[in-house]
Amino acid sequence: MAKNKFPGLYWDKETGKGSVDKRIEGFGRVRHRFTASSWHEAEAEYHHAIAIAKTQAFSPRLKTFREAATKYLNEETKSSLSRDADCLVNLDPWIGLFKLDQIHQGTLQPYVQHRRGQGIKSATVSRELAVVRRILTLASRVWRDLDNKPWLTGTPLLRMPNWMDAARPYPLSFDEQRRLINELPEHLADMALFAVNTGVREHVVAELRWAWETKINELGSSVFLAPGAYTKNDTNCLIVLNSVASRVVNSRRGKHGTHVFGYRGKPVARMHNSAWKRAWLQAGLPVGDHVLSGPHNLRHTFARRLRLAGVPLETRKALMHHIDGDITIHYSPAEVGELLDAVEKLTRIEGVTMLRLAS
Repeated sequence: MAKNKFPGLYWDKETGKGSVDKRIEGFGRVRHRFTASSWHEAEAEYHHAIAIAKTQAFSPRLKTFREAATKYLNEETKSSLSRDADCLVNLDPWIGLFKLDQIHQGTLQPYVQHRRGQGIKSATVSRELAVVRRILTLASRVWRDLDNKPWLTGTPLLRMPNWMDAARPYPLSFDEQRRLINELPEHLADMALFAVNTGVREHVVAELRWAWETKINELGSSVFLAPGAYTKNDTNCLIVLNSVASRVVNSRRGKHGTHVFGYRGKPVARMHNSAWKRAWLQAGLPVGDHVLSGPHNLRHTFARRLRLAGVPLETRKALMHHIDGDITIHYSPAEVGELLDAVEKLTRIEGVTMLRLAS
């Protein structure tokens, strides 16, 4: 055994095998095994092992994706958080124990292929990957450790899958709308009529609350302003009511204390339920992987009818809720009146007003 010039360094000239076993104050114990052909190489291994130990002592411990996902679910307040939680449950067995810097397109690809093999739509997988991207972005730009170091040094680029498998929307004709409305139970029929006359997304219709209603005295009407916490883009959603939507709302007054649409004393959680699916089939409307059959078709119907009614593009964008802000600041009664006139045109496309209200 060669003479030991450095405490904790051991090297055998005969075998070339060596090791470092040294306790460094403030950094803990350093252990390292190596093979060297000379004492000079052994010294180099010694200094390298100590340098690595000191560097790691000052480096923050990389979090796992599971830790980051848990922080995300505990701190986010978005209305669709439960859906994000479901996505993360699916992802956890695949990447939950990976360090954040190990999450990238390559490590996610096995999961993507697995979901495709299950017959899951690429749009669904894209939504799941969007949750991953959001968490990684927060880890690199927002979240910090006690030393003010980011959880992740950079966010990888993720490519969203597109297998050309998206179902096409199916805007309804007025005859198809009548058939569907006639097959729906009363509370869903009211919700469908409201949606097809306002263009509001399903979850906003289900969440619609009396507290969101604002009277516009100059117009003798009212509007609803859905807070951004309940909308897809986290922006306030102005909902103007034509005569059909207004009568639907008025027919619901007094039936539920907080929500416009209720059933048996409780808010309706969603429109796309078994009753909707049964009514869609009984109305003779198309089904299959190639076509949408849910309430989102009502939004497409609304958009198509606005175009057929000659409503200008900018007004259509506003009515499709692509604006945000406080109505008291951004909308004058005249501007609301312009939007109201536009949606009222929908009731005159066939020359008749379509209603099915509770008796």
